[in-house]
Amino acid sequence: MRVCLASTSPARLMLLRQAGIEPEARAPQVDEEAVIAEVEAASGRRLPAPEHVLLLARRKAADVALRLHDEDPSFDGVVIGGDSMFEVGDEILGKPYTPEAATERWRGMRGRTGILHSGHSVFRVAPGAAPTEAHAVAEASVTFAADVDDDEIAAYVASGEPLLVAGAFTVDSLGGAFIERVEGDPSTVVGMSLSTVRRLVRELGVSWTSLWNRS
Repeated sequence: MRVCLASTSPARLMLLRQAGIEPEARAPQVDEEAVIAEVEAASGRRLPAPEHVLLLARRKAADVALRLHDEDPSFDGVVIGGDSMFEVGDEILGKPYTPEAATERWRGMRGRTGILHSGHSVFRVAPGAAPTEAHAVAEASVTFAADVDDDEIAAYVASGEPLLVAGAFTVDSLGGAFIERVEGDPSTVVGMSLSTVRRLVRELGVSWTSLWNRS
């Protein structure tokens, strides 16, 4: 049973490896901003965070699943896609990209609690059959220490770690020392809820343990 990760995220790859799975990896060919803009224009409203992450997770996984189905007819396994966003109050925070944006976010987040929304999509791809899909959103709350000072924020931003992650923080690396509490599946905050992926895989008739391929 093969596993393909429809993502180039190092965090998601690490999670699967820690769970006993060495996946193949393919970058989805999805223009995320265009997808969101098209759907929001059609609906006439801004997508709330759970709908946002689920839409992108499904589009990413579908893109890779359909290409695998066409390009590798022998593929027999699952394709896993995901997307994450962090929400504090009424503000949705994606990747900050710049040191200035990351610094501003951390100054506003310290002492507060936010929600990490993680969309998941799993496709079952098998020879001679149309791909089938199961999907879900997982959420976890994250509380930041109130005493994180400006020097610590500056040093953390200078490390480069928060620039390319949703919400400008990690829980499993340098940022973990500034987080006081996580409520929910901890792997959700890393990038993908393993318990959710296991449930979706089982919905598609696949045993989770059949995906273990690391010694």
